[in-house]
Amino acid sequence: MQGKSVMVMGVGAAMVAALAVGGYAWRNEARSATPEARNETGAKPAAVGKDFVDLNDSQVEGLAIKAVGTQVFNSQRNALGSIDFNENLAVQVFTPYQGKIIQAFADVGDHVRKGQKLFTIDSPDLTAAESNLLTARGVYDLTTAALERAKELYKIQGLAQKDYEQAVSDQTGAEAGLKSAREAVRIFGKDDAEIQRIESQRRIDAVLPVYSPVSGLVTARMAQPGLLVQPGNAPAPFVVADTSTKWLLINAPEADSPLIHAGQELEVSVPALPQHHFKAKVKVVGASVDPATRTVLVRAEINDPDQELRSGMYASYVVRTGDPVTSVAVPADGVVREGDGSMSVWVTTDRRHMVKRSVSLGREENGFVQVTQGLKAGELIATEGAIFLSNMLVTAN
Repeated sequence: MQGKSVMVMGVGAAMVAALAVGGYAWRNEARSATPEARNETGAKPAAVGKDFVDLNDSQVEGLAIKAVGTQVFNSQRNALGSIDFNENLAVQVFTPYQGKIIQAFADVGDHVRKGQKLFTIDSPDLTAAESNLLTARGVYDLTTAALERAKELYKIQGLAQKDYEQAVSDQTGAEAGLKSAREAVRIFGKDDAEIQRIESQRRIDAVLPVYSPVSGLVTARMAQPGLLVQPGNAPAPFVVADTSTKWLLINAPEADSPLIHAGQELEVSVPALPQHHFKAKVKVVGASVDPATRTVLVRAEINDPDQELRSGMYASYVVRTGDPVTSVAVPADGVVREGDGSMSVWVTTDRRHMVKRSVSLGREENGFVQVTQGLKAGELIATEGAIFLSNMLVTAN
């Protein structure tokens, strides 16, 4: 019996050992099948070294390998700005004299013509000027009549010469006073017909019209009826802007400011109008750097004859800073950013043995990246799938 028990224990130990070996083998197989040790196809690479990966057939099929070519890169800077009204063409329309607004004839968003009536005021200064006009007209009529009588009497020697000359002097002075009074009323915007009507009807018209000095768009209105307004007292009752041109306001980075100068042309696009592209020209480059943002204010003008742009819109611009450059270029998908911040590509000669190579990059344009160092035209590199090669290298090491 003792021998049989020993035999049973030996068999059990052998079975436990076999299970342990099988479990170890299963764990190793499962470990080798984890995503970190596989590529997208589920197959392990044939070999992995410090900076290379040898691929099997299925992995080669999952990669896109292309020859390195050249591309033309424009010397340019891209940045953001905003649209604003051209304040050089925006006019604040003030009343020339103090008074209360009677009526306004335009609203924000209206297009007005030069010389179009914007609002009217009840002006005490106009009242005084028209009162002086009526007084001057009365004196003129009186002296004119007196001069006619003096002429008749002087002809029949019924009036002394000095009295006749006095009548002539009085009439001349009255005529000059009338002309002066008419000019005083005319500067309020009254034309000859209106002045003639005031004189003939002997009625004061205290309504002073204020006209737009330019053609454009009404961009602001503070002209409420009954509001007392004075010359130059902000806010202006109306602001009229010529909107055929707009401003592009740019806060250019300090490093880019030496590359931008007056007269330079910009290509402008607006997110709100993705199908439209505009041309702008730099007019002013700021003379100082903002100490908080380290930017320089740049102002450019954009032609907008169709009135498509609106003040406050975001805009992006491209400024060309030099001649185009032809350089070695690779698709952006073929460049991998490593954990230490360096850039690398995967190079091959036989489409199986892939070697990681560090490169220096320049500009990026139209989906291609300029390679300034580390790669030559004609070499084969992995484009699509390059990131998975780097992942396999990291996992294996």
